Amino acid sequence: MKMHFCIPVSQQQPDALGGRYVLYSVYLDGFLFCKVRYSQLHRWDEQLRRVFGNRLPPFPPKYYLAMTTAMAAERRDQLERYLQNVTADPRVIRSDIFTEFLTLVQLHTLNITTKNVALAVCLPDGRSVMVEILTSDTAERVLEVVAHKLGLHPELVGYFGLFLIRCFPEGKLSVVKKLADFELPYASLQSSEVENCKIGLRKWYLDPALDSMLMDCRAAGDLLYMQAVQDFEIEWMKPTQAQREELKALQKKENQTKFLELSREVRHYGYIHLDPCTCNHPEPGCGALLSVGNNEISCCITLPTGQTQDIAFQMSSVKCWQVTFLGTLLDTHGPQRTLNQNLELRFQYSEDSSQQWFVIYTKQAFFLSSCLKKMISEKMAKLAEENSEMQIEVPEQGRSKKPPSQPSQQKDYFNFLRKSKMKKAAGDCVWGTLTEEGL
Repeated sequence: MKMHFCIPVSQQQPDALGGRYVLYSVYLDGFLFCKVRYSQLHRWDEQLRRVFGNRLPPFPPKYYLAMTTAMAAERRDQLERYLQNVTADPRVIRSDIFTEFLTLVQLHTLNITTKNVALAVCLPDGRSVMVEILTSDTAERVLEVVAHKLGLHPELVGYFGLFLIRCFPEGKLSVVKKLADFELPYASLQSSEVENCKIGLRKWYLDPALDSMLMDCRAAGDLLYMQAVQDFEIEWMKPTQAQREELKALQKKENQTKFLELSREVRHYGYIHLDPCTCNHPEPGCGALLSVGNNEISCCITLPTGQTQDIAFQMSSVKCWQVTFLGTLLDTHGPQRTLNQNLELRFQYSEDSSQQWFVIYTKQAFFLSSCLKKMISEKMAKLAEENSEMQIEVPEQGRSKKPPSQPSQQKDYFNFLRKSKMKKAAGDCVWGTLTEEGL
């Protein structure tokens, strides 16, 4: 599954010999991830090719003459596409070569040395778990440490994730981003310019039916209960009045099992809510409150007249989407950490034989895209499991066995664009039926 890498800016820097080189600012999910030179990425690509060969996407070629402005822009775009495509292969991103390089460039960019530190990881009930880690430990490693400390069964760790979460005094919260497995939580926390940010532990699936996979583990059940209570208190869940009263009574009795059973019947249980934003439907400038989960995008739209409309977009009818960076970087020669968050996510929706684009203007466009991809991957995993159960091999004497056909290549369902590239790429994002390989 491709990741949200982009290189919106590059800078020329003097080298030790009096010449100049280009330093590329690489962003992941809209946040500064690292700054690297072309030569560093080229050596990394060579190391990866010794292991993975032609599995890798093409790497931008070297230029032996001075680059023009157009050539420099083209290389930046090519490096951006390379980083997006190289992360589409799970075997590559799980390799030591991949992780070790990205660990080093993250540390180097932020001038962080490898040392022991204590990291506070917030739980949904407001408590924090203190873990002893290295500054160079990845999110995958930190998650394993936290899970071990909580007594979470190792096979269930993948149902949870570490998130960058912004906390507000009144108890509200905003999920800023999901940390990728190879990100360094310590570095991400240091580099973020978002106020009151913490590293938080939350479940990372959007199909409520998956709760059943975790209920036999006491630690997992405790975490699900904590998050359900938190979502109830901050009004991410939408219970009826009768459900609300019953949930309060069960919470007071600390009856976790019954609380979770009832929660799964509540509207928007297990959904992730985004901060208030705007959209273009049914007319430009409408306010929007989005929540994502259970294979749908739920949107409460406030019209200019003050009236509200509730719309649910089913993921089975979402044909493609793209995140577009509309703004410019602030202080491009300074220590910027986040993009000027002038972002939009637009998705193509098919209903009753008609198609239209729905545009959402939100600072959380990258995180919203991650949620959409998560729902797609969960749906594909469920379909694959159902198909494998239906396929029963019946031996036939003399029957010729054909090798399994290769899945057709599908166009990617997600694009990241900058405003200057919108017209060029507007027609490049339509996909048909997805396959697991397409993710």
